[in-house]
Amino acid sequence: MFKYVHSLLLVIFLLAGCASSPEREPSSTHLPPTHKQGKRETVLNTLHHMVGIRYQYGGNSPKGFDCSGLVWYSHKQAGISIPRTAREQMNRSNPVNRNNMRSGDLLFFKTGWGSNYHVATYIGGGLFIHAPSSGKKVSIARLDHPYWKQRLQRVGTFYPVR
Repeated sequence: MFKYVHSLLLVIFLLAGCASSPEREPSSTHLPPTHKQGKRETVLNTLHHMVGIRYQYGGNSPKGFDCSGLVWYSHKQAGISIPRTAREQMNRSNPVNRNNMRSGDLLFFKTGWGSNYHVATYIGGGLFIHAPSSGKKVSIARLDHPYWKQRLQRVGTFYPVR
């Protein structure tokens, strides 16, 4: 009898563990770039798969992201090592002229007093992907939106600048 109850409890425990799922997991596995897919494309592909994942302060995984964690994670998937915080990413990235932005370049916004910066990744067509703020999800936004347009401070990249 004890063996039967023990087995039943084990099955219930295992099934209960499978019943809960994270808010959203990425829809594909991200592998290092191959000869067919460059690093920029890997970063952009990763970002597109993260749209809809919840914001989490200090988050740097598909369980939740803050702005710099999302940028850090997407670059990591492409085999590019970059700093973890928005301020460090801004300070250590190579500057890019706004007129020469390419998909995969980073956008740095001044969003508050002192050293508060927000980072996002430009995806082309005047759009960017970012982890906006608490209570929101990774999303696509327009660079010409008045809020973002007036706060853009710098464009940078961790790719070679031509």
